[in-house]
Amino acid sequence: MISISPNLNLIIKACEKVSKVIIRDFGEVENLQVSKKGPKDFVTKTDKRVDRILIEELSKTKKNYSFLTEETGKIINNNKDFFWIIDPIDGTTNFLHGIPHFAISVALKQEDEIIIGVIFDPIKNEIFYAEKNSGAFLNNSRIRVSNKINLEECLFGTNNDGIKSIYPKLNLRNSGCAALDLAYVGCGRLDGFFHNKINLWDIAAGKIIIEEAGGKINDISKFKFNKIDIKAANPNIYEKMLKKLTNF
Repeated sequence: MISISPNLNLIIKACEKVSKVIIRDFGEVENLQVSKKGPKDFVTKTDKRVDRILIEELSKTKKNYSFLTEETGKIINNNKDFFWIIDPIDGTTNFLHGIPHFAISVALKQEDEIIIGVIFDPIKNEIFYAEKNSGAFLNNSRIRVSNKINLEECLFGTNNDGIKSIYPKLNLRNSGCAALDLAYVGCGRLDGFFHNKINLWDIAAGKIIIEEAGGKINDISKFKFNKIDIKAANPNIYEKMLKKLTNF
C-alpha cells in the first residue's frame, strides 16, 4: 500500500463517501431523462448536496482550513494559508444527460501552490491522486504522462472553442469533463490539454497530477481564479503544441 499523508487520506475518504450519493442520484437521472420534468433541478440538488458533504467531511479534522468551491464560493476560516478547492461534480452536463463521464475534483492549496489533488470518477471507480514530490497514481498504481513525440500521433483534450479555432491542426476531443481530461493526460490516455477561461476548481487537482506524472503545464498563477488559460502536455510535445496554439 502506498504511504499517503493524512490530508490526502482525508480527501480520498470524503470522495468515497460522496461517490455513493452521486452513483445513486445518477441512476435516478437516467430515469428522469424520459420524464416531462427532466433532470436539471435534480442534478442541481445533487451538486449542492455533494458540495455540502465534502465541506463537512473535510472540516471534521481541519476545522480552520478555508474553502473555494464551485457551488458555495469562498469560505474564509481562521487559516487562510490552506484552501480546499472543490468541484463537486465536474462534467455536470454529462451527468445531466445520463452520460457516465464526470468526476469529483478536490485539491489542497497551500499559500499559492497546489500541494494535493484528487480526481475521482465514481462510475468507473478510478481515483487519480498526487501529492507534491510524491508522484501521481491511479488506484495505487504509479502513472506517467505519455512519451509520444510526433503531434500527428497525439490526442488532445479541449473545449468547443479550442476545437473551433484549432481544428483540423490537431486530433482533438471534447469530453465535457476538464478534470478527467487532465487526469487522462497524467496517465497517458491523452497527450495534452488546453482550455481558455476555465475555473480553478476545474483544474486545480489535475494540475498537480500532471506535474507529478512528469508533464509540463503553464504558470496559472497570473490568471484570475475564474479565467484561467491552461495548457498541459507531455514534455516531448509541450512546445510543439504551444506553437499550434498561437491563435488560441
